[in-house]
Amino acid sequence: ISIDDVKHIAKLARIELKDEELEKFRVDLNKVLGYVEVLKSVDTEGVEPLATVTGLENVFREDRVEESDLQDDIVKNAPERKGKFIKVKKVF
Repeated sequence: ISIDDVKHIAKLARIELKDEELEKFRVDLNKVLGYVEVLKSVDTEGVEPLATVTGLENVFREDRVEESDLQDDIVKNAPERKGKFIKVKKVF
């Protein structure tokens, strides 16, 4: 890739690069893209896509409603409050 490509990628990523860094990142990005080309040559015929390599699955607890007495504790820690409500600045 060219220096202009590196500048464009940096702009898209919102990364400020100094002029002396452009060549280093051009070389690094070319190495990464070269490695991607090597990976493309690997025969993956018959290999199923994986989301995880460990085989572990999430275990979720039952979703149930519970009473809580935390409102007073939460509101008393707010920087500004009005009664039982947290006071915030206007959004609009």
